[in-house]
Amino acid sequence: MGSYILKRLLSAIPVILGITVIVFLIMSLIPGDPATAILGSYATPENVAKINKDLGLDKPMVARYFIWLGNMLTGDFGRSFSLNRPVIDEVLERFNATLILAGTSFVLCAILGILAGTISAARQYGFADKAITFTVLIGISVPSFFLGMMMILVFAVDLRWLPVSGMYAIYGGGDLPDLIRHLIMPATALAAVATGVVARLSRAAMLEVLRQDYIRTARAKGVPERRVIMGHALRAAMVSIIPVLGLQAGFVLSGAVYIEIVFQWPGIGRMLVDAILQRDILLVQGGVVFVAACYVLFNIAVDVAQSLLDPRIKT
Repeated sequence: MGSYILKRLLSAIPVILGITVIVFLIMSLIPGDPATAILGSYATPENVAKINKDLGLDKPMVARYFIWLGNMLTGDFGRSFSLNRPVIDEVLERFNATLILAGTSFVLCAILGILAGTISAARQYGFADKAITFTVLIGISVPSFFLGMMMILVFAVDLRWLPVSGMYAIYGGGDLPDLIRHLIMPATALAAVATGVVARLSRAAMLEVLRQDYIRTARAKGVPERRVIMGHALRAAMVSIIPVLGLQAGFVLSGAVYIEIVFQWPGIGRMLVDAILQRDILLVQGGVVFVAACYVLFNIAVDVAQSLLDPRIKT
């Protein structure tokens, strides 16, 4: 197992390096002069030259990339000019909020999706199967940001049950119940599509396992149906379900960008949008690379979990 984990970690290095190249090229090839956009009405030749020197924009592109990469390897992601603080400090602070939102959404989509898929497969062609399939199709079809806006309209504006936006109340609050009240709508909206995907693929995986001979043998021996479903079929189906969960983790992490905008959640997605509008190059580059690296590491954890269920994967 140790050698397998080491091999997966080593294979992640070129992936992360490729991400740094892509992010750097995209930010470097954006039309317009970053220094002029940053300074606005203060864009005198002297100020533009100073900004270009401070950000290293007066150097060739290849040199700028290796300087930036070398600094990141030492833990220096640069300094955000718009916030006047180190990029890594801002990214870590915002990522905590995003982790709460994306983590809650991922737990919801994993539990509800697997549960719905299991029930649907166990009651194939029954009322429960049809009801779950219909609900899942609606969940997959409705965009998360539209669902979020509709939830705000119904539960915040009309019924006044939940707060409209933010992570905590502006006045008072700040405790766990306050966080949960602010988290319900964005986490549900973000998890809706992912839950539908997990449910459909969980149903397909469960149906394939339930057709196996050892399942029929277990039933013939009189093993209780609940034990057959939960103890035998679901455990075998998890080998196929876990990779889907890994993909949906990336979906909820990337989807948090527009959900954070809709609900004004103070996470890394909202930070990136603000940084792009302000042409804060180092903040955008550092934020994207950090999120991408977290996603790569999470996929490695998913692969390790899958290998624990199916040792053949390590070969």
